[in-house]
Amino acid sequence: MSLITGLHHVTAITGDAQENIDFYTGVLGLRLIKRTVNFDYSEVYHFYFGDEFGTPGTIMTTFPYGKGLVNGRHGKGMLNTTAFSISIDGLDYWMARLDQFNISYKQPQQRFSGEVFIYLEDFDGLGLELVFNDKDSRKGYNNGFIPADYAIKGIHHVEIWLDAYERTAALLTNQMDHQLVSESSDRFRFGVESLPGKYVDLVCTPSALKGLAGRGTVHHVAFAVPDAEAQLEMMERLNALGLKHTEVKDRKYFTSIYFKEPGGVLFEMATSGPGFDVDEELASLGENLMLPQQFEEQRPHLQEVLPKFTYPVEKYR
Repeated sequence: MSLITGLHHVTAITGDAQENIDFYTGVLGLRLIKRTVNFDYSEVYHFYFGDEFGTPGTIMTTFPYGKGLVNGRHGKGMLNTTAFSISIDGLDYWMARLDQFNISYKQPQQRFSGEVFIYLEDFDGLGLELVFNDKDSRKGYNNGFIPADYAIKGIHHVEIWLDAYERTAALLTNQMDHQLVSESSDRFRFGVESLPGKYVDLVCTPSALKGLAGRGTVHHVAFAVPDAEAQLEMMERLNALGLKHTEVKDRKYFTSIYFKEPGGVLFEMATSGPGFDVDEELASLGENLMLPQQFEEQRPHLQEVLPKFTYPVEKYR
């Protein structure tokens, strides 16, 4: 039985909180499904963006440390691009939308069969793609201003740059239930199934500089496992391989373990539940600051020091 069901989320290190809200809820039209704090540093937000429910595989999360944070550098040993999946019919709409809001992007290109993409970056320089395809049956978040047929459906794939792909590929195929589904020159695509939301692209970039963490870079990528039992079995697989990992960490909306893959990228194994409605009603997800129990006594202080922001609804209609 496959223990991994696909991607769960991607977490990035970013700058200004308002710019995060503007870009992901405004430009891209995702839903802010959770407003909480970094469990390791409570004076920084942890934003979760995704579909209506916060379904694993749709979630992009950010740690907005502020504009003063030093920029990182894309490069090898890093997850450099997070790709979002959109209907194949949405290309013209999204090019016009990006033009409307002066978001720079590269001209459309084709990759593999039936897949057209454009590359862009968010306000922090985080590498993103919009991938237009006809393989994704998921429904995007109907935010009321982006036509439902053209809404982002979730994550399509993540792209990791490596000196060489073989050791990471072996981890994916031997311990993490992936198989090679496509390849083209220096790009190797693995997936637990050949469907958007379940892909990891390994790109061989031996001549690239090593990536540096900082503003506009990915902190980690999380893979989804169905439950705690599957998570423990994944730990046993990592133990058998001699890969060091953390203990199980309670993230309130899921539990997680973390480890570094051979190329240096931080991987997380996150359970698919209990979900984002454990402390808020589904209709009001993301509307209030939700804190883990260990930070509740800090609430007055955090409400004072965390940046204020507003939703940019009218600006991005």
